[in-house]
Amino acid sequence: MKTAHKCLLFNYILLSVTFLCHGKGLFFNDKGNLVLPGSYNIPWMASVEDFRTLSLITIPGTHDSMALYGGPEAECQAWSLTDQLKAGIRFLDLKVFALGDTLYVIHGVMYQHSTLKEVLDTIQAFLSEFKTEAVLIRVRADSFEKVMINKMVQSLIGNNQHYWVTSGMPNMGQIRGKIVFLQKSTFTLGIPLIEPDGKGSSEVSNIKDKDNRIIKQLSQAAEACGGDNAVLTYTSGTGLGTFWGMFLTPKRVAEKVDPWLNQYLTQFFPNQPRPCFGIIAMDFPGFDLIQDVINLNRW
Repeated sequence: MKTAHKCLLFNYILLSVTFLCHGKGLFFNDKGNLVLPGSYNIPWMASVEDFRTLSLITIPGTHDSMALYGGPEAECQAWSLTDQLKAGIRFLDLKVFALGDTLYVIHGVMYQHSTLKEVLDTIQAFLSEFKTEAVLIRVRADSFEKVMINKMVQSLIGNNQHYWVTSGMPNMGQIRGKIVFLQKSTFTLGIPLIEPDGKGSSEVSNIKDKDNRIIKQLSQAAEACGGDNAVLTYTSGTGLGTFWGMFLTPKRVAEKVDPWLNQYLTQFFPNQPRPCFGIIAMDFPGFDLIQDVINLNRW
């Protein structure tokens, strides 16, 4: 076999091993079944004082929270919504499409086997059991009827007092047991939301560059914590659609980024107090990564 052919074969095998292996770490998860430690306490927000302003809390979340279907190009999560909430996730990122009088949850063009009403019902059931908690939601409209989304969501929730829809920044005591909406762009219900250095951050052609962008975003988030806005950093990304990152599906990005993110965040554990980073939305987060995000809340 010629040397050039041997090199091509070696590169192909190396590429296959790199992209077909599954993560087995505690910080990345692509398995569907959540197994909680026996001593785990699900309602972690119970330890947050009532007077604590929401914008001073570091909150673990998921990006495209319901994207469990559609193959490697579309899937961003492995756990069901209920399991995400039980594991400690308190921010959900939802893309919706309006058809008739129903809002369907989608990712790209893929229907994610749920309506927004079903998502809200699931969260309400969780909060009825764990009344100390609050769940933040960002609704993003992937349709031409963006101006209608506000009216449809408002119609869906009615005057239910278990939703926070005003723009004022609450403290923890005001939102226990509630679903808190976050507003940005054409969606105008809830607390204003900002994304540090968010432009183009979802495109990944080099993992190291992605890591550096996350550091920059988290640094900006730390500076903005405690203000009148919720601050959101997406650690997720995909190389699909780029040349150099054409094999970097959301899962492959998360497989590299999640363990690195955990190492980056835990370096702050000796700090007193620990820094606030706002909302951190992740793809395929493992249980230990979620817990370490929560553990930043030591004042």
